[in-house]
Amino acid sequence: MKRHLIQSPFLYFLLFMLCNFQLMGQNDTIVLKNKDKLVGEIKQMEKGVLTVETDYSEDDFTITWVEVGEILSSQSYLITLSDGRRISGTIHTIDDHFGKVLIKGDGEEFEADISDIVFLKAVKSSFKSRLTASLSVGFNYTKSNNLSQFTVRSTISYTTFRWLLTGSYNSVRSNQDNVSETHRTDANVTYKYFMNKNRYYELTSAWLSNDEQLLKLRTTIRSGLGQYFIRNNKLYLGAGVGLAWNNEQFIPEANQSVQNSMEAYGAVVFNMFDVKDFSLNTSLAVYPSLTEGSRIRCDYTLDLKYDLPLDFFIKLGLTYNYDSKPVAGASTSDYIFQTTFGWEFN
Repeated sequence: MKRHLIQSPFLYFLLFMLCNFQLMGQNDTIVLKNKDKLVGEIKQMEKGVLTVETDYSEDDFTITWVEVGEILSSQSYLITLSDGRRISGTIHTIDDHFGKVLIKGDGEEFEADISDIVFLKAVKSSFKSRLTASLSVGFNYTKSNNLSQFTVRSTISYTTFRWLLTGSYNSVRSNQDNVSETHRTDANVTYKYFMNKNRYYELTSAWLSNDEQLLKLRTTIRSGLGQYFIRNNKLYLGAGVGLAWNNEQFIPEANQSVQNSMEAYGAVVFNMFDVKDFSLNTSLAVYPSLTEGSRIRCDYTLDLKYDLPLDFFIKLGLTYNYDSKPVAGASTSDYIFQTTFGWEFN
């Protein structure tokens, strides 16, 4: 009897430690509307797709967000709602309220529909967890005249609670016998600071170099305010206005070296997703000049992406640049159509 009394407290302590360890090792639980259950670690939900990492699969699971009915999680998240509110806190389903969640953070606590959440990202201290990048390339070669063409289309972004830093780099190089090399490069870096009611401040620096418009380098720095008019789990639609400074350096054939100008700008961004494995991202920026009479510029981009297994994808990209008053001898417009194969890191 004495021995039993001595061993029992030890046994209870051991069981308590094992159970506590098991609880600490528990993962997030997602219950779908069809009652299927998935246990793993929620990484993020963006553009209508939830990404979950599990121990029993080398690849992350992706789930359409509209199919999710319940979430049980103790992690902290960056959360964005369709009305523009941004919260840093926790989220879990309310008992007996399928499709309803309780959000706690930033000194407030409130209920919301799961469908009202348009962005969700687990908060971690590592740089890697906040980074998303993609790289796609294409190559063409023909024996006739030894024509070769290499193209690159890439993106990168870094997300925090209040701001987003994104960048892109697109380039084409073409070589052919008895023909001068053709090249075109465009790139940009954008900083967005998010405010309430889906408003944001934007600072963008963009660069363009192409032979068609005799541009050695065009640098455009713009700053302004914008707002998302629609932001849900199927599409984003936003617009912004502001001022821009434009610096242009020309290749020798233009007989002009440098030109500076001030411009106003208006921009529209449209992003559609949750269409099977397709996503569409397009933007249009219009720059009426404030210092050069009746001059107007336009920059248009379109990316259509088809997702493949293992984070690979095929992308069709179009970039178009228009200038109503180009430098003497240059074309008013230039465009490029790219077909590339790539991989996305997130």
